Amino acid sequence: MRIVAKNVDDYLANVPEPARTTLSKLRAAIRSIVPPETTEEIRYGMPTFQYRGGLVGYAAFPKHCGLYPMNGSLVEQFAEELKAYETSKGTIKFPLDKPLPAALLKKIVKTRIAENQARRAQ
Repeated sequence: MRIVAKNVDDYLANVPEPARTTLSKLRAAIRSIVPPETTEEIRYGMPTFQYRGGLVGYAAFPKHCGLYPMNGSLVEQFAEELKAYETSKGTIKFPLDKPLPAALLKKIVKTRIAENQARRAQ
């Protein structure tokens, strides 16, 4: 599934159910914890959160949804908590109809926020 969109709302409007609801929940959970100056943009053909650089991205595919933490070592860092999911160096795959647990998602995003803050402070 390749969705061409001008903005995140447009992207989500073109995602079929149940993935649309799943990604909308994911988006809401991320928005609830990112700093106010965080922006949402389409990058690499998918919705991304930008805060002092790329934070995380997410996308829908025909058989799964994906979260992209924009740091390959993060998937390894959370390997134990992600063992129920298919992962690769920079991808966490989850079912179309079931978002990642909010607590785990928030831990991942908070880690990325801290990484970007530390990198920009140098």
